[in-house]
Amino acid sequence: MRKRLAPLLPFALVSLLTACAMQPEQAEIQHPLQGFQFDLRTDSAELDGNAPVAATDEPTEQQLKELADDQSYELPALADSVVERGFTLVGTPYRYGGSSTKTGFDCSGFVSFLFRKEAGIELPRSTREMINLDAPKIKRSDLEPGDVVFFNNRGRGRVSHAGIYIGGDQFIHSSSSRSGGVRVDSLDDKYWRSSFMQAKRVLALAQDSSAVPAHH
Repeated sequence: MRKRLAPLLPFALVSLLTACAMQPEQAEIQHPLQGFQFDLRTDSAELDGNAPVAATDEPTEQQLKELADDQSYELPALADSVVERGFTLVGTPYRYGGSSTKTGFDCSGFVSFLFRKEAGIELPRSTREMINLDAPKIKRSDLEPGDVVFFNNRGRGRVSHAGIYIGGDQFIHSSSSRSGGVRVDSLDDKYWRSSFMQAKRVLALAQDSSAVPAHH
C-alpha cells in the first residue's frame, strides 16, 4: 500500500504548495476587483441618469433661461458702453439742433449720438418721435442704466426733453446753454421730479433693428 502511495506523494505535495502559493494572489486581486466592479456600477447609473449629481454641476432654471436669452448678456454691455461714452462728453456745449462733438448737442441729438455710436441704433431726431418708439415702457422704480428718460415742462404739455439713465437716480443729458451743456443731474431734483414723464428701454431695440424707423 505504501509503495502504491509513494509515487503520489510528490504530486500531492506540489499541488498543496501550488495552492498555498496561489491563495495570497487571489486574496490580493479580490479587493481591487470589488472596487472596480463598484465603479462600473456607478458609471452605469450615471449613464442611465439615475445617479445623483451635485447641485453645482446642474445649471439652474434661471441660468438656462439666461443662456437662451441673448439680451441678458448683451444689454448690460451695451448700456455700459453708452454710459461710459456719455461721461466722456460731459461739458460738451449745448447747441440747438446739434448732434456731434464738433457742433455740440441738444438733448435728442446727444441721446441719438450715443445710441448710434455705441449700440448701432438709429433713433428719431426729435424727442416727440423718440418717445413713440415701440420699446418697452419702464417704471421709474425699475429703471436700469441705458434707459431713456423723457420729461415735459413740470408736468405741462408734451415731451420736451430726454436723457439717459445712469443709475443711482441720476441721468446724463445735454441740458441747456445756461446750465453748461452735457451734464449729470438727479431725478430727485425738484424740477426733474415734477417734469418726469416716462422711460423706455430703447436698448431692447438692438435685437430688432427693424423696429427702429430710419430717419435721414
